[in-house]
Amino acid sequence: MMRSLFSGVSGLKVHQTKMDVIGNNIANVNTVGFKSSNVNFSDIFYQTTQAATGPNAATGAAGQNAMQIGLGSNLASITTSITTTGGAQRTDNPFDVMISGDSFFIVNSGGTNYFTKSGAFNVDAAGTLCTSTGATVMGWQVDSNGNILKSQVSALKVMSAENLYANPELTTKATITGNIDSMDSQLTDGKGVPVQVSFYDNLGNSYTAKIAIKAASSADAKAGNYTVTLTDIVNAKDESIFYAVGADGKKTAVAGTSVTFGGLTYTYDATTDSLKTTGTAENALKFNPSNGTFSYVGKAPAQGAKGATAMNLKITTTNNEFLPTGVAANAYNGIAIGMSSLTQFATSGTSSVTSTKGDKNNNNEGAGLPVGNMTGVKIDTAGKIYGTYDNGTEKLLGQIAVTSFANPSGLESVGNSMFAQTQNSGEFDGIGEDITTGGGKLSTGVLEMSNVDLSSEFTQMITTQRGFQANSRIITTSDTLLEELINLKR
Repeated sequence: MMRSLFSGVSGLKVHQTKMDVIGNNIANVNTVGFKSSNVNFSDIFYQTTQAATGPNAATGAAGQNAMQIGLGSNLASITTSITTTGGAQRTDNPFDVMISGDSFFIVNSGGTNYFTKSGAFNVDAAGTLCTSTGATVMGWQVDSNGNILKSQVSALKVMSAENLYANPELTTKATITGNIDSMDSQLTDGKGVPVQVSFYDNLGNSYTAKIAIKAASSADAKAGNYTVTLTDIVNAKDESIFYAVGADGKKTAVAGTSVTFGGLTYTYDATTDSLKTTGTAENALKFNPSNGTFSYVGKAPAQGAKGATAMNLKITTTNNEFLPTGVAANAYNGIAIGMSSLTQFATSGTSSVTSTKGDKNNNNEGAGLPVGNMTGVKIDTAGKIYGTYDNGTEKLLGQIAVTSFANPSGLESVGNSMFAQTQNSGEFDGIGEDITTGGGKLSTGVLEMSNVDLSSEFTQMITTQRGFQANSRIITTSDTLLEELINLKR
């Protein structure tokens, strides 16, 4: 049999394989994160019919080259163009992420870690970040202080039950602002000018402290001398914290509940159906009568000393919802209600006083927060995932980890746009790295598309087709020669 037949057969096989690869590339031209492959051929074993000889000085014979007949072509390699980045497709989906650089996302399927360039992520019913094919996205978790723990990667449960809510915060500061007109008749009618100060406990419950600014007489008002007293504290249902109302309408004092404000301790007295006070009053509010500016609040300062600008409202109950978490009762002074923004100017006998949570001089520091419900999730360029909540807070939920390989082309494709490490790719250390370490970044709302170049694929398709045709002609021509050989005897 003629050797050319087998050479033609080998040529058909390798060109068919190349056509298979081209077909797979074109089929995945719109597959997210797909990496195209390229086929390389090599010649195969040669039959040497005459070995090479060197020149012979004794006989004067010249050297001769070897005479070899090749036996066709072989498949040398199928390489994947992993380091070639595909085009960017904008999706505006916050869970669609594109890697800038040579790193890979780490995903886990069936307990095994795989690697992918496809950042088309979503969240499953358990709140875990995952791929569209069900592999979980791996990354780093957050400790109790909100810091990233760069340890063994694990599934990112960004919308788990504990992340759907943001913890409330106890109010520690409030501010009363406005103007008190000394001619306001409310100052001396016994009830005073009312002010309501809202605040939160450490469970996120809302309360309102009802405060009155009073003057003992018109003369005291003109002299800028007032007092600040507490009239009640009610919850969101307008129920007093000092007493409970039974089904019969009878009020009973809540045991263990008292409030300290301005040197006085307030408790409910059922016999008088009112709040009673004990202690020494240090609840003065003083203005400079000559220019109406604030002087001090609380206790009168010593001669030449500067007076206080705030009064502390401290609630004591049998439970700890009015104490900061982890703080002892004797170490907590309560809510500091600042009053230094108050003025005493003439405004036609009408006072206008309001309050806000937090310290206005420090960007609402200490304002406290109610419980927050998650309203959205965002991923920054470093892969850090943040939850946003309707109470205005933002919480770090985790970070997407990435990894890189010494020889990314050595990775083995396992389908679903995932790759597995091999002995020739390098090993994943189980921890991964921050995308910004190597100067890369993540882009959200964008996907990396296939890196298939159709112009190149179509060109290779033409050359492959011609190569296949040429090799088929080798077979038919060799067959014709054999036919002529057989026909010699007739």
